[in-house]
Amino acid sequence: MTDLHIGFVGTGRIARALIGGLSHRKNTVMLGFDKDPVTLASVSTDYPLHSTLSVQEIARKAQVIILAVKPYQIADVLGELQPSLNADHLLISVAAGISSDFIRKNAIKWLKVIRVMPNTPAFVGEGMTALCRGEMASDEDLALASDLFSSIGRVIILDESQMDAATALSGSGPAYMFHMLDSLAEGGRVCGLSYEEALLLSAQTMIGAAKMVLTSKKNPNDLKRDVTTPGGTTEAGLKIMDDNNIRQILVDTVAAAAARSRELMK
Repeated sequence: MTDLHIGFVGTGRIARALIGGLSHRKNTVMLGFDKDPVTLASVSTDYPLHSTLSVQEIARKAQVIILAVKPYQIADVLGELQPSLNADHLLISVAAGISSDFIRKNAIKWLKVIRVMPNTPAFVGEGMTALCRGEMASDEDLALASDLFSSIGRVIILDESQMDAATALSGSGPAYMFHMLDSLAEGGRVCGLSYEEALLLSAQTMIGAAKMVLTSKKNPNDLKRDVTTPGGTTEAGLKIMDDNNIRQILVDTVAAAAARSRELMK
């Protein structure tokens, strides 16, 4: 079997997580370029990543290019890559809010593009990655991208029109969960626990509840009712959440993040 050469343009946090997940994949050669040589050296020390001197070298040596730079850097990086790209390349972009059409217009029009939106739980192998394909990408390209990102967690395939919503929900979602965990832990501290004790109780409870949702045939509302005894402690807590319209606040949180993702393309 011919080795698959994967080139990373940018070796920051998400790229590092994917490199770690792919480090045990057979028949895979990974190359990396980063404008920060310290970052590139760190990743190359920890994982089997071959350092390169330019984005052009990445394009010459890799069939799959993973574009892992910030959205505001995309146009400049594509300009550097463009002379070395051809129709055989598969470009996978992790940049929030940057459409596949924008990438092709700033690179080459027949470029195969897959957009992905991973999240930071990829660092512990529990990432959630949304994928969509651009106009020129095939089913095989999408299957390859899905296979690569399955190394760091779960994947879901969406239409490109849904990527802003996915960015808002799973891409930004870990921050919402951290905020809720910190708040719950503070509630436990106020009630007599240490912050550390309360955080452990809250975090493990969140893991368990999430696993129940993913493995149960019941929806979250049914599972919530299973926990709630009339006149009991859970009902008392849920009343506070309902009285303060926490549900609508969370809905509005996702909507605001999705709107910002759409704005990034303007």
